[in-house]
Amino acid sequence: MGSAPQGPGVAAVIAAKDEADRIGATVRAVRGLPGVDLVVVVDDGSADATAEAALAAGARVLRHSRNRGKGAAMESGAEGVRLLEAGTAEGAPRHRHLLFLDADLGATASGAVPLIGPVERGEADMAVALFPATRMRLGGHGFVVRLARDGIRRATGWEPEQPLNGQRCLTRAAFESALPLAHGFGVETGLTIDVLHAGLRVVEVEVPLEHRATGTDLRAQVHRARQFTDVARALAARELAPALARRLRRTGREASATIRSVSRKIQQSRRRDYE
Repeated sequence: MGSAPQGPGVAAVIAAKDEADRIGATVRAVRGLPGVDLVVVVDDGSADATAEAALAAGARVLRHSRNRGKGAAMESGAEGVRLLEAGTAEGAPRHRHLLFLDADLGATASGAVPLIGPVERGEADMAVALFPATRMRLGGHGFVVRLARDGIRRATGWEPEQPLNGQRCLTRAAFESALPLAHGFGVETGLTIDVLHAGLRVVEVEVPLEHRATGTDLRAQVHRARQFTDVARALAARELAPALARRLRRTGREASATIRSVSRKIQQSRRRDYE
């Protein structure tokens, strides 16, 4: 593992589906990150040898018997970390910070160090990766990215450059402020909005990471369509919640006014009875 952390340790959580070719290199790189003393891979219903490759590389592995989506895999990983913490020896560091990384980063995962710093130093509650300009702007103006970026801005007033980036380090408290996580590929959008709504601090940090770019074939188009649906669903849920709260408050005020009116009429009727 990496060098011993100062204070609480960092647990890395990697959601993976059918990543047998890359997960081993990713896990080995993550295990070398300073401060990371636990790597948990969640095999989200893979049909290949993802779990076996992750185990061979030194990760702790949790398995979903069927594909449940990225949000569910992240929740399972964080819960797995909590359970492993419960069995940690007295005096050993607790994994108060969670580092979420994609399974297909490969050896470039060793560049995730800058994500950890702002959270460990207490400068941010969540740090989100900015991929280098030479790689990401990787569909940076695509319709799904615009949907997520504009939705986050409407909901919070903050406009992220790479709203769908899944490489994030955050405190346990920040993570729990967003539970339950948004479904599937809407998880990053929902996580950002929920953490900001909790009054916590979010920053974007440049990191030298690379993952497999989404292509333009039919499979890639289906992937983008699923992304769009999940992001739209996450935004709708978070835009409806404030509206529902306003409606409930309005309904409550109307109900109170009605009760006061009825009460006044009852009192007036009683006074007439005594006159």
